[in-house]
Amino acid sequence: MGFPLQRPRRLRRTESLRRLTRETRLTVDQLIYPLFVAAGADGRQEIASMPGVHRWSVRSVVDAAGQAADLGIPAVLLFGLPEWKDAAGSGAFALDGIVQQATQAIKGSFPDLLVIADTCVCEYTSHGHCGVLSGASDPDVRNDATLEVLAGTALSQARAGIDVVAPSDMMDGRVGAIRRALDEHGFEHVPILSYAAKYASAFYGPFRDAADSAPQFGDRRTYQMDPPNLREALREIALDLEEGADAVMVKPALAYLDVIRAARERFDAPLAAYNVSGEYAMVKAAAARGWLDERRVTLELLTGIVRAGADMVITYHALEVARWLRQ
Repeated sequence: MGFPLQRPRRLRRTESLRRLTRETRLTVDQLIYPLFVAAGADGRQEIASMPGVHRWSVRSVVDAAGQAADLGIPAVLLFGLPEWKDAAGSGAFALDGIVQQATQAIKGSFPDLLVIADTCVCEYTSHGHCGVLSGASDPDVRNDATLEVLAGTALSQARAGIDVVAPSDMMDGRVGAIRRALDEHGFEHVPILSYAAKYASAFYGPFRDAADSAPQFGDRRTYQMDPPNLREALREIALDLEEGADAVMVKPALAYLDVIRAARERFDAPLAAYNVSGEYAMVKAAAARGWLDERRVTLELLTGIVRAGADMVITYHALEVARWLRQ
């Protein structure tokens, strides 16, 4: 006697059946909300290329973080826009730097909200590159000299009360340098979320407007990853884990779902994916023209990132998604 004919559609017939048999679940617990903090007057300034995203002052970013906390989002990721820039990116590791001030303000009001710091210097350097240059107009970043700056930046952020440091520069050996600096100064408890596989992507355009971090000359392809490479990403992730990374990240997300999947299959460490500014802006632009259903598309995209293997999703959609998931 043969088996009865299988009919998968039986389990799709109603919303309750679909919910009960759903394989991948997007939850608020997986979201990280990025915030741009700018030196200067109080208030907020909307970023034209990223509708709904703002530059916040130190005082007003507390309110933005509070919105995330109230919606149950567990973490925010801070990017700083300093009052002044120099060739060394000194504002990144200043004890009174913009991210350091914002960290103290947010933790003072929302101690249980995780505050993650982007640990890089591109927003703080006058040239816009992610480290110390070989010459005033030479886009070649000196790897080992930059490690000292990154370690000092992470240490300064830890002293300000940051919960997690997230190096995004793609220098070789930065995770080990940061881990040693944190451990030697009593911050063994501070985890490192490494931008382990960060690609030299065209999807970063709106972010560079938001963070005022576009390179003044050259580009970042000598230190960020070449988009066609997958095996290299796995080597980068393995090296960062060996150096002491507690969690790793793939950036961007949508064009790199295969990288996320490969990383999930190879490594057991917590895995984040960054749904970057260009991915966000495309959805917003199409939705504004009525070309697609913003809510359905956003939830589908983020669910796809989680289905590929991400444990955490950094996304500018976080507040909207948290509200939609509550409904």
